[in-house]
Amino acid sequence: MIENGLLMLSVILGLSCILIVLEKTTGWKLFKFVPGMVMMYLICAALNSVGVFSDAEETRQVAADVKTVILPAMIFLFLFGCDFRRIIKLGPKLLLTYFVAAASLAIGVVVVFLAFKALLHPESWKVFGALLASWTGGSANMVAVQDVLQAPETIFGYALITDTIVYSFWLMAMFSSVAVSDRFNRFTKADTSVMDTALDLGDTDEKPITAASLALTVFGSLTVAILAIELGDLLPEVGDVLNGTAWTIIIVSILGVIVAHTPLGRIGGSTEIATLMLFIVIGQIATGSDFSAITQAPLYLVAGFLVLLVHVIIMVIYAKLTRTELFSLAVASTANIGGIASAPVVASAFSRQMVPVGVLYALIGSLLGTFMGLAVAQLLSQLV
Repeated sequence: MIENGLLMLSVILGLSCILIVLEKTTGWKLFKFVPGMVMMYLICAALNSVGVFSDAEETRQVAADVKTVILPAMIFLFLFGCDFRRIIKLGPKLLLTYFVAAASLAIGVVVVFLAFKALLHPESWKVFGALLASWTGGSANMVAVQDVLQAPETIFGYALITDTIVYSFWLMAMFSSVAVSDRFNRFTKADTSVMDTALDLGDTDEKPITAASLALTVFGSLTVAILAIELGDLLPEVGDVLNGTAWTIIIVSILGVIVAHTPLGRIGGSTEIATLMLFIVIGQIATGSDFSAITQAPLYLVAGFLVLLVHVIIMVIYAKLTRTELFSLAVASTANIGGIASAPVVASAFSRQMVPVGVLYALIGSLLGTFMGLAVAQLLSQLV
């Protein structure tokens, strides 16, 4: 049993390193079905379930303190690509499609929660809020909401498992949808002009990674995070959601968007460093999980697929009423549920020229996902 807090942190760091290297260099098919981030959660949770990590507070405090700083730093870095000037170029119709997709998922979460709440854990509203944050933003948004709401680590694991399985299913469906796009567009009588002209959304490449860029990215983001934590603790608490942690997330989100509109927004290494931080955050959360309590997981999976069903129904109705083509629906949906890793890929399946649309859809989600998750969680807390 590990009772030394630094040793426990070293296990989390070591596993993060191994999984990232394997995922990026081996090309193993396993990682296509179980992403490294999910594997990180499963391994750390399994180690905790068999008693590798001590339950003593002094053992866990070191990793918890590291996560407290790394989480806002990670969110700050992930938002560097969120340039509103390029997002506006998407045009009103494409932007509306994205927001309808996000809203339909929020509606699905509320409806399904009301139907299942009698069967779920009393704090399951926190899990649904975290799940929505992932499905309207990404994994970073999910862990941000979990950190704000302090959802029990065990049931938070259900959100991560549900997110992974539903996402994998939906990504396959979105790739398959390319084959029926013409038929769907005839059904909705869609205006396909958006597919006929490539959008000039500007250069999105980061600058090369250098020692200077790494210093600015790592040390700068950690400095911003610590200052935001201090300021967040000074601000007043409002309701059950807007506490010191929430204020910290809001502060770093605003600062991240501001930086995105400066040359620093293209600094090399910001995405890579943020991804490393995400693995550490997921690992720390997973060390509080216990697989012996996984009996409720199938119920959350059913709930997740029902949320997806509500999402599909609303999106099809929207497409029919507004004559929206399948490309916009598929990429908007994938950007919400899958995030930056999959939206550009689905967009490229329709047309390589439209990859920037997938990127920018996902960036909008990175900005809004945390706040949507918190807002719906606040609503669900009143419905318990």
